[in-house]
Amino acid sequence: MARFEKHVLICDNHRDPSDKRGCCAAKGSSEILDNFKKRLKELGLTHKMRANKSGCLDACEHGAVVLVYPEQIWYGNVKPEDIEEIIQSHLINNIPVERLMIKDKKFL
Repeated sequence: MARFEKHVLICDNHRDPSDKRGCCAAKGSSEILDNFKKRLKELGLTHKMRANKSGCLDACEHGAVVLVYPEQIWYGNVKPEDIEEIIQSHLINNIPVERLMIKDKKFL
C-alpha cells in the first residue's frame, strides 16, 4: 500500500542572482512550501498527501515550480495565492489547474 496518494514537490533551489534562468527561491518558493504544508495539515490531509522541499527541478525559468506526483503535473509561476486552488482542484478533486501548468514540451 502506498503511503501517500499525492506527493507535492516545491523547488526551493537557490541560484546566483546573476544567473539568467533565475531560481525558485527568489520567486517565493519558501513561502509556497510553508503554506502548502500548513494548509494540508489544516485540512487533515497529511496522512495521504505530502508537500516537500526539493532541490532544482531544472525548470528555473518557470519558477516558482510545483510538481505533483503520481500524475507528474508541472506547475509554473506559482504564487502563494494559487496554493488553495491547487489543493482543492488537483489534490482533492483530481482536476489539474490548467492555467498554471507548464506548457513547455519537456514538462508534458
